[in-house]
Amino acid sequence: MTNHKIGTAAGQIYQYLSRDAGKPCSYSSAKKAVKMDGRTFDMAVGWLAREDKVALAEKGRAITISLK
Repeated sequence: MTNHKIGTAAGQIYQYLSRDAGKPCSYSSAKKAVKMDGRTFDMAVGWLAREDKVALAEKGRAITISLK
C-alpha cells in the first residue's frame, strides 16, 4: 500500500466527517459510508490522528470519530 493511497483515503474520510460539522459518528458507520476496505480505513484514520485532525473516543464498546 502506498502513502498516496492512504493519503487519498484520509482525504475521503476527512470530507465525510466535515459534512457533519465535527459531530461524532461511530467508527463502523464512517467505515461503511466511505466504502473502503477496513485495512485502508484504519491506516487513513491513523494518518489523520497523527496529524491531530480527528478525535477518537470510546463510548462503552463503541468507538466514535470526529474532526477536531
